[in-house]
Amino acid sequence: MNRRAFLSALAGSLLAAPLAAEAQPAGKVPRIGVLSPGSPSGAGRNPSDLAVLFAAFREGLRELGYVEGQNIKIESRWAEGNYDRLPGLAADLVRLKVDVIVTYGTPASQAAKRATGTIPIVMAAIIDPVASGLVTSIARPGGNVTGQSMMSPDLVAKQLEILKEVVPKVSRVAVLWNPANAGNAPQVRHTQDAAGALGVRFQSLGARGPSEIDSAFAAMTNEQAGAVIVLVDAMLQENRTPPAGGVRAE
Repeated sequence: MNRRAFLSALAGSLLAAPLAAEAQPAGKVPRIGVLSPGSPSGAGRNPSDLAVLFAAFREGLRELGYVEGQNIKIESRWAEGNYDRLPGLAADLVRLKVDVIVTYGTPASQAAKRATGTIPIVMAAIIDPVASGLVTSIARPGGNVTGQSMMSPDLVAKQLEILKEVVPKVSRVAVLWNPANAGNAPQVRHTQDAAGALGVRFQSLGARGPSEIDSAFAAMTNEQAGAVIVLVDAMLQENRTPPAGGVRAE
């Protein structure tokens, strides 16, 4: 499924019940809260990946007849890679009494769930919502959280397998991840298992903030890593820089 199709489907699911016109008091414009761990601007460079998804989300709403400024209002909150801001941003959306909160990624979804047990939360791009404590089970989520789950912590392990096929001589691979992102931990475990099966030496390097990224690359360079896999994480995306010499970013 491409981005537009997914965002259109997501928009339809979140608007089907709580934001239907007949369910709203006369004259009330439904408000959608959007909680993102990233930045809408890509830190002053090109638009970030999350900004592109947000634009597709708005387009999907328009295709369903919901136009911002006319029959809906969108309250977006961006943590800009700083996960410590997420609880406050989630609380702000709750204070605004939005009709639904759309979240991207595990940290944002967890912050929204902690902030409210009544406002519907529609999550997207969650690695494992059960392990993350967001839902009770996939079949019966319970509570006020629903949405889309990737259920694919082993995808990064697959990346490692493909990397080994493309660069057969690689013998040491580093994985850069954010320990503050609960969605990254299961991916690291799966990748470590895959590395053992492939006979590749595995180096796990965590970076909780921008100041730790340079030291992580220095460590993998010192250990002569032949490649690095960077896990999907808003903080890491917000601080993308060319990798250290001799290290291939995947």
